[in-house]
Amino acid sequence: MRQLFDSHCHVNEERFDEDREDVLARMREHGITRYAVIGSDMATSAACVAYAQEHEEVVCAVGIHPHEAKGYQEGDLDTLAGWIRSGQAQAIGEIGLDYYYDLSPRETQQQVCRMQMELAYELGTSVAFHVRDAHGDMLEIMKSMKGHLTPGILHCFSGSSEIAKEYLKLGYHISFAGPVTFKKAPKLREAALIVPRDRLLIETDSPYLAPEPVRGRRNEPANVRFVAEKLAEIRGEDPEELAAYTYENAERIYGLRA
Repeated sequence: MRQLFDSHCHVNEERFDEDREDVLARMREHGITRYAVIGSDMATSAACVAYAQEHEEVVCAVGIHPHEAKGYQEGDLDTLAGWIRSGQAQAIGEIGLDYYYDLSPRETQQQVCRMQMELAYELGTSVAFHVRDAHGDMLEIMKSMKGHLTPGILHCFSGSSEIAKEYLKLGYHISFAGPVTFKKAPKLREAALIVPRDRLLIETDSPYLAPEPVRGRRNEPANVRFVAEKLAEIRGEDPEELAAYTYENAERIYGLRA
């Protein structure tokens, strides 16, 4: 398979500390030549920035995850903006809403998400969204900010084809991870069929959500090939072509190509 771009992973985190070099070697072996590391709070965002500075094949996003919204402090937006303006980070994320765990109050999640979306608009940068069991409210926020939206990714998409259509109307990209390979994922497969080629991305979200046939193990970026292969099968496309255009899409959304 041609080069692959894992558009969302956490390979910089401590669960990879003991064997990261082996993980990176397996990535290279399987054609993953670029990948994005994604922050979830200020500490992990800073770690993403530091990691990206040491690995030239890496892009990074910095932001406050809905789980961590309750910890937002004055000055955090300025710090995020500094990383973007300096070129140390290429996107804001992952941000959004998560009503499955509700680890932060929903009103706080919405407020912190809106602030970061507005910051992305001011900076002219892309956004990586995490949305779980909250698509209705997320779409309402997006539509209310329609004049201030920037390119974005619905990471690890978990909705139906109807929901995907709503995000696509707003100009967003849809990214699929391990769950699209699961045997009981008909709605995800239906959604995968309707995403245009220029809006499709692939990811692992590793160390989470390992795809078939490695389900149940710690996930890693090398496994993005299984996502690409399954999507090509679902869409009736050549795996080489899907690898090529999802790579180009990821480069574009992260500002690496026009």
